[in-house]
Amino acid sequence: MNANPLVSIIMPCHNGEKYVADAIRSVQSQTFTDWELLVIDDASSDNSVCVIEEFCETDSRIKLLRNERPTEMPATPRNVGISAACGRYIAFLDCDDLWLPTKLEHQLPLFGTKDVAAVFSYYGKMDGSGNLQNRLVSSPFLVTYRFLLKGDCIGNLTGMYDTQKCDKVFQKEIHHEDYLMWLEILRSGFCAMNTSTVEAFYRVQGSSISGNKFKTIRWHWHILRNELRLSFPVAAYNFMHYALKGLMKFLR
Repeated sequence: MNANPLVSIIMPCHNGEKYVADAIRSVQSQTFTDWELLVIDDASSDNSVCVIEEFCETDSRIKLLRNERPTEMPATPRNVGISAACGRYIAFLDCDDLWLPTKLEHQLPLFGTKDVAAVFSYYGKMDGSGNLQNRLVSSPFLVTYRFLLKGDCIGNLTGMYDTQKCDKVFQKEIHHEDYLMWLEILRSGFCAMNTSTVEAFYRVQGSSISGNKFKTIRWHWHILRNELRLSFPVAAYNFMHYALKGLMKFLR
C-alpha cells in the first residue's frame, strides 16, 4: 500500500459479486494513479470477498476491509473506509457503479481554488446489465450551502472532498446520508465545484434504495428539520424548491 496516497477511494460492497470487478477496474483505469482503494465488504454472503482478494493480490493500492455483520446502511461501511483512509482527498464509488478514466485527473485541479472543499461531475445512467441509457444528470458549476439546501445536486459517485480544508467528514446512519455529508462540508463556508464533464455511470436497479420517491421526500424533510435544525419557515422554503424541481422532472 502507498503509505501516503493523494486520493482515498471508499467502496462499500454487500453481495456485489456481479459488479464489483468492473467497479474496481474502472478505478485501476484512472489516468491519475496516486490513489488507494478501500473496499469495505459488508458481510457479503456471495463470492464478493474472493473477487476483491484477487485484485488485492495483484495491486498493492487495493485493500479489503470487512464487517462481520451486515449493517444494511451504506454510511456504516463508508465510515469504516473514511476512518482507515490515508489520502488527503476522500472519494466515493459504490461497487455497482463505474468511473470514467479521467475522473480524478479532471477533478483534482479544481481544489486549487481556495474556497473549494468539494468537487463533483456530471454522470450518466445505465441499467442493471450495464447498457447505457440516454440519461445525463447535470448540475450547476458552483454549489454553495444555500443552493444545496434546495436539493441534492452532488452525485455521491462523483463527489470528492479535501480533508485539509474540512477534516474528515463522516456520514450519519440515516437515509440520504451522502446529501447530509455534503451539506455539512459546505456549511462551513466552502463551496463545491463541478468539472462540467461526464466522469461516471450510475447503475439503476429496481432495488435501488432511492427508488421510492415518497420515501425520499420524507428523508429530505427530515434532514432539513431534524439534522440541520432549520426553522420551519426556512425548511419549508427550501423544501418547496426541492419539490418543484422534482415535479418539473416528472413532467418532462
